[in-house]
Amino acid sequence: MTLFDPAAETTRLRMVVAYDGSGFRGFAAQEGQRTVAGELARAIETITRQKADLTCAGRTDAGVHASGQVVHVDVQTDLSVQRILKALNAMLGPEIVVRSVTEAPAGFDARRSAKARNYRYLVLRSDTPDPLLAPISWHVRDRLEIASMSCAADALLGEHDFSAFCRRPPGVPSGQPITRRVLDARWSALPVPDGDAFAGFARVSTPDKLLRRGLDGGEALLRFDISAQSFCHQMVRSIVGALVDVGRGRRRAADMVWLLRSADRSRATTIAPPQGLCLMRVDY
Repeated sequence: MTLFDPAAETTRLRMVVAYDGSGFRGFAAQEGQRTVAGELARAIETITRQKADLTCAGRTDAGVHASGQVVHVDVQTDLSVQRILKALNAMLGPEIVVRSVTEAPAGFDARRSAKARNYRYLVLRSDTPDPLLAPISWHVRDRLEIASMSCAADALLGEHDFSAFCRRPPGVPSGQPITRRVLDARWSALPVPDGDAFAGFARVSTPDKLLRRGLDGGEALLRFDISAQSFCHQMVRSIVGALVDVGRGRRRAADMVWLLRSADRSRATTIAPPQGLCLMRVDY
């Protein structure tokens, strides 16, 4: 492998990456673990014959998926971006797919330049599981009142201390606020007729009707979309767990305000499983 030469001309590549997170221990490289960053870096190093140091827009946890993760890497190579794209997908697909490779504009940083991260979480409300949706959703048998869940989600908008919904980062002392600004948070619903996942995805959704009448035990694929400038560890999954508890009737919608003000991690007891979560896109 050729060593990276700081004096040589360098190109910063911007990559949009999608991956099925079920087979990885998260995005970030970890010694002795199979990770998205580890596999991607290994492929880039094979192609460019240089050490690849990746920077991503947001580190996803084990089992979490991505449709629009953004990564940058500095390389010294004469290969075109088209050849790099083709070679990466030949080596990594279908678990990891590089959707695009472009030369990044001056000053671009996949993490620091990001204005917002957009996540989506899928909940399948049905009496029986769906084998086709199981890898990308949380199956909930309980009846869910989506109107209450939507009302509770409104409390998340704006800037708050999300300590109750986050694992405290290493080095951050107890009692120090973990402040994040949520730009949007909303539920929508897609009917799943006859338990057929493919038919369910193909149908035009009727979220307004479902939001007005609630689910009352009916089958539906619920979609929670949340956008924020940045997220902390397990924030979305903890929020979804609390919102689903509202839908089940275990909490009131007003409890979301109480949870935020408590800043107490132990109070947000339900954490949604990782497979329902996907990083959809990053805004710059």
